[in-house]
Amino acid sequence: MIRTTINFQKNIKNKERIFFMKKKLVNIHRLFAIISMLIVLSSHNLFSQEWSLEQCIDSAMVNNKSIRISKNNMKIADAKQDEALLNLLPKINSITEYKYYFDLPYQLMPQSAFGGPEGKFKETQFGVPHNINANIQFVFPIYNSQIYGAITNTSIAKNISSLQLDKNKEQIIYDISILYYNLQILIEQKKFVENNIQNNEKLLANVNLLRENLLAKGTDIAKIELLISQLNAQKDQLEYRIKQLGNSLKFIIGLSDETEFKIDTEIIYEEKSDYQSKATADLLILHEQNSLLRSELKNLYLNWMPSLNLVGTYGQTGYGYDEAPNEFLDFYPYSFVGLQLNIPLFTGRTNNKKISQKEIELQNNDLQKEIVLEQNKLNIDNSKNQRTSTLQTIKNTKKSIELAKELYNQTINQQKEGLANLTDVLLADSALRESQQNYLNAVIDYLKSDIELRKYSSNLR
Repeated sequence: MIRTTINFQKNIKNKERIFFMKKKLVNIHRLFAIISMLIVLSSHNLFSQEWSLEQCIDSAMVNNKSIRISKNNMKIADAKQDEALLNLLPKINSITEYKYYFDLPYQLMPQSAFGGPEGKFKETQFGVPHNINANIQFVFPIYNSQIYGAITNTSIAKNISSLQLDKNKEQIIYDISILYYNLQILIEQKKFVENNIQNNEKLLANVNLLRENLLAKGTDIAKIELLISQLNAQKDQLEYRIKQLGNSLKFIIGLSDETEFKIDTEIIYEEKSDYQSKATADLLILHEQNSLLRSELKNLYLNWMPSLNLVGTYGQTGYGYDEAPNEFLDFYPYSFVGLQLNIPLFTGRTNNKKISQKEIELQNNDLQKEIVLEQNKLNIDNSKNQRTSTLQTIKNTKKSIELAKELYNQTINQQKEGLANLTDVLLADSALRESQQNYLNAVIDYLKSDIELRKYSSNLR
């Protein structure tokens, strides 16, 4: 009876432990669920916030795949330069060779050396069937024009890779800016269309009331319904273009298509002064390519120069014989150190053809520099003119907004006095919104022309 009571109490305690353990596990799972929810919410808030143009550019500098490829090319250029420098170090090789002669080589011996007649020779075999050579060889380049030329070329190639990275960054900044401005104006256009739809729906309701009182025609209603239908189609098209440009912008700045993404829709501009023109990345790259071509041409001329190496060898030579009664395997050391001079005497005139090709490439490079300079000057002039023109348009649209506001206020006052109806108010409101939209369009055009001027004058970085 006592044992039964004790066992019963133990079972109760075990059940209580299990209950509390389950409760703890449930609490732990709840804690993890809460933490996971907070992480999801924080990430949602992070990506649902409005992105400024600067944030988009900063994200692209880190995540854009094209820029990452350019950075990897920089690392490759560094590795190639290190590789060229390491060619100045001595090369050490270990060579081991074993030969078994089925037929020993023959030599002709003059019989006069053994008391025979002059002019007579006797063939004889020298050596043993087993031959082993093991040696260590080193070569240290004292002078080699090709090694020094390769070092110069890789250094110039490294500079070109750096300039290519700068050019890629400038292009990314320009592309992001244009996409961002286009997206801003599309969003504003969508707002304008939505306001027009609302205004025309109010107008439709007003005309329906007039028709009920026999003060309007059915064709008036049909015209307004057609206009609303056209505005809805325009709105759908704008939504598609906004999504399309948004995906393009997300791609450039390194976000996935599924990421929720919004931009700052507030369009702000300030009048900019002229920029000091600098050498563009394209022109700097052409300068470096010119230096590379000249270095390669110099190396081609230096192909006729001799090269001088310090060489040395230390090794062992083994001879073995495996037939009785004189079986043996003996090793003998040998070593030497010396100078090796290589003088190219005739290369089949291929080097001359390479020199001619390289000289033509240099001429093309000079022509390309002239094209880039002339094209860039033209682009700068066009961008300046466009910026000046859009600035004047901004000033004109500001005046249009003031006139539209004055007309709108007058129409409101007339409506209060019974001298204007709802249609007049809606038309005045539409004229005001249209002038505001024209102002925003002019501001965006100004920002685009400014970013183009910064690009062509090399002021994006």
